[in-house]
Amino acid sequence: MKTLHPVAGTLALATILTFWLSTALTEILGSTEAIRTVKLAIPWGLLVLVPAIAVTGFSGFRLGGKWRHRAVAAKKKRMPLIALNGLLVLVPCALILRQLAMAGEFGTAFYAVQALELCAGAINIVLMVLNFRDGLRLKRRIAT
Repeated sequence: MKTLHPVAGTLALATILTFWLSTALTEILGSTEAIRTVKLAIPWGLLVLVPAIAVTGFSGFRLGGKWRHRAVAAKKKRMPLIALNGLLVLVPCALILRQLAMAGEFGTAFYAVQALELCAGAINIVLMVLNFRDGLRLKRRIAT
């Protein structure tokens, strides 16, 4: 668990960062075809992201156990928010954006969903970075 947890967490964070950055950069610098390609690829990346988040959550709860440390408590509070944001906002947005991109519909609905996806993704990135930071602090505490 001590190896699995940080590996899964890093993979999950890297995947979300990749989704977010590729979306933002193609919107700023890319063509409609580049945007379409990113929106078609992201749902395939969910096959990596969803299990990585699940493993991170499961292993984190196992490692945290009955610890009363405030960093563990904070991580335990953030993890359900990360999961719910992912399952209730980010996954549906990715699937809707995929459908709209496949149909070539890059209008108001596309950009409204895209804005929601970018905001929710940014929230998950912040929450995951906070968990990563607290995990590193806990690791240093255990090592000393």
